[in-house]
Amino acid sequence: MRRIASYGLLALIAAAFLAPWLAPQDVFDLADVELSDAELPPVGLGAADPRFVLGTDGQGRDLLSLILHGLRISIVVGGLSLLLAVGIGVPAGLLAGHLGGPLDAILMRLADIQLSFPALLLALTLDGAAAGLIETERRESLIVPVLVIAIGLSQWAIFARALRSSTLAESHKEYVEAARLIGVGKISILIRHVLPNALTPLYSLAAIQFATAVLIESTLSFLGVGFPPTAPSLGTLVRTGADFLFSGQWWLVLFPGLTLVALALAVNLVGEGLSRKLDPRTQTGPAA
Repeated sequence: MRRIASYGLLALIAAAFLAPWLAPQDVFDLADVELSDAELPPVGLGAADPRFVLGTDGQGRDLLSLILHGLRISIVVGGLSLLLAVGIGVPAGLLAGHLGGPLDAILMRLADIQLSFPALLLALTLDGAAAGLIETERRESLIVPVLVIAIGLSQWAIFARALRSSTLAESHKEYVEAARLIGVGKISILIRHVLPNALTPLYSLAAIQFATAVLIESTLSFLGVGFPPTAPSLGTLVRTGADFLFSGQWWLVLFPGLTLVALALAVNLVGEGLSRKLDPRTQTGPAA
């Protein structure tokens, strides 16, 4: 199952970044969109058009093309948010675990405060605050950095706490004591010896948090505070599709929703596989 999830995740990522070439229609070019093609069902149903395999939306845009572009937006925002969270959380956890003292207390109390708020609520608050501070005409052009910062700041504490625990465990091992005895400096020990070993548990955590970041972005877009319909993410497609759900255009919600579920499920399964593979308790040595 995990192997299938890995192939599925690679296929989704490849489809997302090859969207400009794979998409049957340029959904951002008004000359390529016909309003007369609006609300066509998927192939195999009623008055379907073979040009639009998954049907069209209320503006005549090809749903498959929208999903491919929306998938790319969601993956990019989720990936950049993860990088920001790791970029803040890893140094904070490393310094807190290795140096200890007042710095450890301050950083971990900040992490405790951040973790006391649900990630979605914190991201929603930061996104709303940024929207209030940014001029209306500039909001759409700055929506990516705003979402990345909002989601990244809602996740850094998870990495900080995890790396602090790993760093505390590694800092008391024999190889660190040996490095100290031969005169290796604290910074060198921290970067060259402690960090590579302390990072191991974070690989699986990063995969899971990437899925969480994608879901947070989709939820924000679904609530109307993320991407606008002109730059649709998967969450935006689900939100706009929900307006047509009770009028019979169920495909506008179903296919983007299934894509979002497939992406989150594949990432979580890959993360679980990494966790089991890297966990020393699951490693069995040769029989004696």
